[in-house]
Amino acid sequence: MSQVFFDVINARVTFKNVPIHTLSKFTFKDVPAACAEFKKIPGVEECVIIQTETRVEIFTVSNVETDDSPDARRPEGKALVLNQIQDTWVSLSSLEQIDIDHFDQTLEVYKGDDVYLHLLRLASGLDSLVVGWQSVFDDIVKAASDAKSAGTSGKILNKLFDRVIRLAARMRDTTGIAKDVVSLGDVAMKVVDEKAGLDSKKKVLVIGTGESAAMLAKTMSKKGIAFDVTSRSLERATGFSTILGGNPVDFNDVLAGFDKYDIILVATTSDYFLITYERIRLVMEEKKKGTLVIDLSEPRTVDEGITALPGIKLLFRDQIAEIFEESVKARAGIVPAVEKIIEKELPVLSARMKRLDA
Repeated sequence: MSQVFFDVINARVTFKNVPIHTLSKFTFKDVPAACAEFKKIPGVEECVIIQTETRVEIFTVSNVETDDSPDARRPEGKALVLNQIQDTWVSLSSLEQIDIDHFDQTLEVYKGDDVYLHLLRLASGLDSLVVGWQSVFDDIVKAASDAKSAGTSGKILNKLFDRVIRLAARMRDTTGIAKDVVSLGDVAMKVVDEKAGLDSKKKVLVIGTGESAAMLAKTMSKKGIAFDVTSRSLERATGFSTILGGNPVDFNDVLAGFDKYDIILVATTSDYFLITYERIRLVMEEKKKGTLVIDLSEPRTVDEGITALPGIKLLFRDQIAEIFEESVKARAGIVPAVEKIIEKELPVLSARMKRLDA
């Protein structure tokens, strides 16, 4: 008589190994439909997908009988399932050939206890863009609920996600890692409101498509603030706006129309000045209204010389980010306590999952 075992696999692409503006290529237009497609892979019985502004993660369960062939618990069987996961992912996304050629190097794949550890760290807030961010926990809860409603998850993943969500909620509450979390975007928007006021008439521009720009975009989208986004290439700006909102514009058009913006938020990793006195002098000399420019880049990418132009108020990261840095430091002190709880709970969770493996 054959026995049934299962493998839990997590295949993921996140902001840690792919630029945020590129993540849109890996996303699925219809997540429930994508889950259903992954379930069509022979041996895959369950699927949950977590898709956010900073990650696309697929969780699958392969149920395999010991006398089945191929056996997904053997290396050749695992490779077969993983190859089919990659093929299905490619068919459902907008990946270009260069991305497909390097997909096996981009994709992170884990199984068993490594999946449980990652999910605990993610749900507790340790592996998010901003440590402790509530939105990451909410995204996990929603992904599990949607998969359960659509019938793409089952006994194994329902048990896993339910248990992880309960543990993470307790960790977040008892350690305080989710208390008073502030992102760089939250701080910047507060300063903007104090210095220039935020209303629907204000024209806002974000320059950059990295992690700091993502925090700005997420905060503005949450507050319903419309904004343009630009980068050194229009393709980057378009990819960024696909997942984080905003209207993509060409950088050369931005320089030519610099005077139409009231608030300009610069968050790039460029190693030279993108905004200089000479580049914007002609277009800004006749502007009657003031312009607030905040440079959150490290190193700075806005030349201080632009303050010689009328009406420009320029602030740098070190002038406004003190609250954010304090929040980061406070959370860094809590991280070891959360990790200690995870270290204690992981073997318990693993044992609970193994009891289902019968």
